[in-house]
Parts: sequence; C-alpha cells; structure tokens
Amino acid sequence: MTPQLAVRNLQRADLPAIARIDKLHTGSAKRAYWEAVFARFLEPGNGPLRIGLCAERGARLAGYLLGEVRAFEFGSEECGWIFAVGVDPRAARTGVASHLLAEACARFRDGGMPCVRTMVRRNDVPVLSFFRGNGFRGGSFVQLELDVREVERRRM
Repeated sequence: MTPQLAVRNLQRADLPAIARIDKLHTGSAKRAYWEAVFARFLEPGNGPLRIGLCAERGARLAGYLLGEVRAFEFGSEECGWIFAVGVDPRAARTGVASHLLAEACARFRDGGMPCVRTMVRRNDVPVLSFFRGNGFRGGSFVQLELDVREVERRRM
C-alpha cells in the first residue's frame, strides 16, 4: 500500500532534498542558489506572498513547489508566479506536482490573486504537458529575449 501524500510548508531541513531533486532534473548542483531561495522564503516579513511547499509520502520528500506574488512592467497586474517545481523521479507521474500546484493555486486565490503564471522552456515537453494538463494556457504576454552580444555586432 502506497503511503498517503502530505503537502506542507517548506522547512529549512528540506534544503538538501530539494537541491538533490533539482540536480537530478537539471544536471547541476546549485547549493548557493537554493540557500538564497530558502533564506528569502523562510525569513519572516511583510513582503509579497511567498509559497514554498513540499510533498511527503511517508518519510520521504517527494516534491516541491515555489511561487510568489509578482508584478512586472508593461501593465502586468499583480499575480501569482510559479518559478520552481520538482518531483523526485521515484515519485514521478503519481500526482505529486498536481497536488502541490492545487495547494499553491488555492493559496494565491486566498491571497487575492486573479491568476497564476509561469514560464517554461518551449522544448521542455514534460513540464509543458504538466502545466497544460493542469489548465494553463498561453497568456496575454509574450516573453521576448535578446542575446546582448548581438547588440554590439549590430553596431559594427
């Protein structure tokens, strides 16, 4: 029998497990990055709503999700942003990320946010499929980028 999934708030002791899961997905250890994220998410304060969630199955951390309220330029209203989600490969395709996302969306809604956004690499089919499968669609903004090395080449 599979132990039930429990979703809870992020705790400092979760840092090694989250860094491990992230490394499994990205291929690189980012301990300093995760330490900075944890410092920001666990510090008390009156800043924007921050959501740091973990899912546990039994005594094992099965996944995590991080998000916060953000507002950007060009008329973007304040909304919830999911900027990190990861699931231990041993718990993949068992609903862990969907449970975390549902809890995050409920907290953003309770915090008065009208919508939730995220950004995904266009070639990351599993992550795109996850978000689309959970109701996400193309939004009203288009992300653009410029290789800054091209600016100098154009001047020549």
